[in-house]
Amino acid sequence: MGTLLKKIHSAVTGDGKYKKYYPLYEMIDTFMLTPSETSSGAPHVRDAIDLKRVMITVVFALIPCFYMAMWNTGYQANTALSALGLEAGTGWRWSVMKLLGLAANPENFGANVILGALYFFPIYIVCNIVGGFWETLFAVVRKHEINEGFLVTGSLIPLILPPNIPLWQVALATSFGVVIGKEIFGGTGKNILNPALLARAFLFFAYPAHISGNAAWVAVDGYSGATPLALASGGGITAVMAKYSWWDCFIGTIPGSIGETSTLACLIGAVVLIITGIASWRIMISILAGASVVAIVFNTIGSATNPMMTISPLWHLVMGGLAFGMVYMATDPVSSSMTPKGQYYYGALIGIMIILIRTVNPAYPEGVMLAILFGNVFAPIIDHFVMRGNIKRRKVRSV
Repeated sequence: MGTLLKKIHSAVTGDGKYKKYYPLYEMIDTFMLTPSETSSGAPHVRDAIDLKRVMITVVFALIPCFYMAMWNTGYQANTALSALGLEAGTGWRWSVMKLLGLAANPENFGANVILGALYFFPIYIVCNIVGGFWETLFAVVRKHEINEGFLVTGSLIPLILPPNIPLWQVALATSFGVVIGKEIFGGTGKNILNPALLARAFLFFAYPAHISGNAAWVAVDGYSGATPLALASGGGITAVMAKYSWWDCFIGTIPGSIGETSTLACLIGAVVLIITGIASWRIMISILAGASVVAIVFNTIGSATNPMMTISPLWHLVMGGLAFGMVYMATDPVSSSMTPKGQYYYGALIGIMIILIRTVNPAYPEGVMLAILFGNVFAPIIDHFVMRGNIKRRKVRSV
């Protein structure tokens, strides 16, 4: 590979015949080999972190969610088939399972992981191929290097989708999230909205039948598996506890989006991101605080007609995508507030909006996606007023 890259180097650099394809060449070269260019003087690097290491660290922090994406998807499907009295499902995935001699058994760890992987990886592959295509196309047109930003977007989008989402919808949503959410603003580091959440929002409003409702969250045709939030919106905490324990929700053995059901997996990722300094702990803490305060207020007020008011902060944390959004989505360093003080306001705004949407709007029990996109829009305004406040205080001190 190194020899081949050296041979075509002159053709894609300088005035070479294929110089417009340099971004694609540079991406392959720096991915496969260590760059040979060195600085003759002081590079003035402030720390050892760079964009590529940031993206790889975030993907590494997502590994617990990848595991749950595969195991829990398979577990939910096998549990549903067992409840229906079936030993196998239909479709090409079950043809593969039969070749491996695996039946629908939720107690079989390997059967759960393999079946889940057969749902997860096609979505993951389509998402990355389509997203990579758009990243490469825009890089070639703009004549700049291909950034590693899509490593994270391409990992997040599959985790926030239902397991049985049609692959053509995955391609459409990925295209919308990358092109409309990022590339039209200039690419990596310039987007004002989280591209992964924008992709999910596109699906939610364009194809609601495939991303909402009970049947969407368990990969078995004809089986309705209500998520805890769906149960809560209909019957409050009593309805949730009749089917799932708090521990079930915390571990993630519940129906839901492929990789966001496990609060435990998200918290493990949070530890990695906070220790490495990639994600802001201020945002995470303030989201928890804002959500908890509003939930407690609703618990105190109570309602005879709104069962969502019975949900405590601890239950809100383990249901839906609150933990996943708090750790991986809201902390996006590009679309979130950048000032330390502003991050508190930004996180609190998102936490408050999550509970308001979940509780006040009975037609939409999940509020994480819309709350974070709402926070993204207000992040620049929050930072603006925080910086103006800092300037005023400095002027007073200087007098």
